[in-house]
Amino acid sequence: MGVSIRPLLEGCRHPIDVGDIPGVAAIDANNALYQFLSIIRQADGTPLQDAKGRVTSHLSGLLFRTAHFLENGILPLYIFDGSPPEFKARTIASRRKIRKAGEEEWSEALERGDTKGAYRAAMQSTRVDSAILGSGKQLLDALGVPWMVAPSEGEAQSAYFVNSGVATYSVSQDYDSLLFGASVLVRNLTVSGKRRIGGRQVMVSPERIYLSEFLDTHGITREQLIRIGILIGTDFNEGIHGIGPKKAQKIVCENRFTEVMAEKAPDTDPEPIMEFFLSPPVTEKYEPEWSSPDPDSVRGILCDEYGFSPERILPVLERIAGPQKGQSGQMRLDAWN
Repeated sequence: MGVSIRPLLEGCRHPIDVGDIPGVAAIDANNALYQFLSIIRQADGTPLQDAKGRVTSHLSGLLFRTAHFLENGILPLYIFDGSPPEFKARTIASRRKIRKAGEEEWSEALERGDTKGAYRAAMQSTRVDSAILGSGKQLLDALGVPWMVAPSEGEAQSAYFVNSGVATYSVSQDYDSLLFGASVLVRNLTVSGKRRIGGRQVMVSPERIYLSEFLDTHGITREQLIRIGILIGTDFNEGIHGIGPKKAQKIVCENRFTEVMAEKAPDTDPEPIMEFFLSPPVTEKYEPEWSSPDPDSVRGILCDEYGFSPERILPVLERIAGPQKGQSGQMRLDAWN
């Protein structure tokens, strides 16, 4: 879900065109999968499925968004979450409750014929399980796109890669990347230019945020930004009821953070959270490698295994397949005919 600091970002969110941001994109893979699973659904909220009832929404999303990136000069590097810190246990348990409630509400809405209500509830029931993670990674391998599992939070690893020069920018819908120190965050890199917010589709444009500009605009340090996040609520703590972004900023700038936390959230120790944002576990040495897609492998996964239509997949591969070693990309595509 991430930290809700959007109201503080006015003037720092710069609209961009997807074709204007070539380079290596460190992508929060779990965040992307949740997007695909939440949005790519039928009208009643049912996710795309194959003949065996296995969810395929994420595979469709990965294929088309990855192709969209490659066609626009963006080299995607997908980073999956590793082991969460211990203090995230409460958040994980809360999300499970939300998903369970969403599943129950979805079933009830379907029974009473409330399609719109079913769709909204289905989005809340989204879950990323081992089967979804495994098939997603398998497809990325076939597409020649690198991926890795972070030691802990994917956004922390993305931020490290951006700041160390491995990646050009971090890609996520959440603002946590800024708390983790990502110097550049890019949002809204969708294929359609649309996102579903509050149960309705809205047009969105890609936007770029520079951490240094954001901090300078408000005259705060990154440490103060993290304290603002803790007051509002992060993935690692619930936050304090009634304190929004602007009120949290005021409290932090008035040096009342410790006082307010002790009074309003005595059971929350902010120091481990602060330390985790500042020095999270990351993999320091990593060299991503990209290769041309293997059409045969992509066909085997999407068409043979999950029942996708070759007519739907072939045009995508024709656009992004580059020359293979010792043969042309087109020769590889001929195997589809």
